[in-house]
Amino acid sequence: MAEQNQNQDMQKPHKRRVRYKGTHPRTFEEKYKEREPEKYAETIEKVISKGSTPAGMHLSICVDEILEFLQIQPGQRGLDATLGYGGHSRRMLEKLEGSGHLYGLDVDPIEIVKTETRIREKGYGADIFTVRKMNFADVLELSREVGKFDFILADLGVSSMQIDNPERGFTYKAEGPLDLRLDPEKGVSAAERLLEVTKEELAGMFRENSDEPYAEEIAAAVFKRNRKKDFIKTTIQMKETIEDALSFLPEQERKEAAAKSCRRCFQALRIDVNSEFEVLDRFLGSLPDILAPGGRAAILTFHSGEDRLVKHYFKEGKKDGLYQEISGDVIRPSAEECQRNPRARSTKMRWAVRA
Repeated sequence: MAEQNQNQDMQKPHKRRVRYKGTHPRTFEEKYKEREPEKYAETIEKVISKGSTPAGMHLSICVDEILEFLQIQPGQRGLDATLGYGGHSRRMLEKLEGSGHLYGLDVDPIEIVKTETRIREKGYGADIFTVRKMNFADVLELSREVGKFDFILADLGVSSMQIDNPERGFTYKAEGPLDLRLDPEKGVSAAERLLEVTKEELAGMFRENSDEPYAEEIAAAVFKRNRKKDFIKTTIQMKETIEDALSFLPEQERKEAAAKSCRRCFQALRIDVNSEFEVLDRFLGSLPDILAPGGRAAILTFHSGEDRLVKHYFKEGKKDGLYQEISGDVIRPSAEECQRNPRARSTKMRWAVRA
């Protein structure tokens, strides 16, 4: 039997690592060490110390501020509404000290499997930690099943694992399909969405979802390609279309303006294909009903549209007597955290305590 297994191993083709030019890997595929944090801890720390996020990882934001507010006690029931890489969940599980239960939700069928494995390997079994592939808009359904929660966290940011992987189509910095779906098994991709909307709807999407100042010009450039049946299918094609749309700008302004417009337009498309505002609206509407009396909820937002919605719901909830206390001002990551993790810079945290 041992000889048979040895023969089978010998027959398996050896898979070589991706080779790269120069002294440092550049693409996502080449950064194999960064994508194996347990094996290459020294490499991971070097990357982080330089103010970068290792490929395939996500650095949790405002962890200390969140834990300080949530005041998690052993025996409580909690919810991580947006599981992601699982960094926040890990720290919340530590606070439970083996007693109580944490539920983690995510819609990403690719990352949720990796994250559950990662957390299970740290010793957190089904007795204290449950993972559900569920949109956090449907939290009322979960609460009816398991009861109300003593603490809740919703981190509304897209995880770095999704942004860095070109195959997911979240970044204009690398070639990939223009997808942008958090759950690629549902709905339509951003490329398909560009074929469904009118020019006016697309310009409105860019304005409303990301405050894009050149919304009309960029929408016109997209539809110019559509008329020629030169449809946008990839991230780089979308980037080039945005750059072409801004060719009227003075040369010294163009590069920076195009980069900012790329970030905004990709954000606007992502918000649209994932119905992010509608999902957040449903979650915020359900929040008072799923929090136990005295229960605490913290929400991290990453752009003005999200923050306005959270602020509105918390303010109205306080006025209606649903919340006994809400954050007066937003809480931001420290300067030290932003230096270590530049992706934290746009983060705003708001909180509420159930009456």
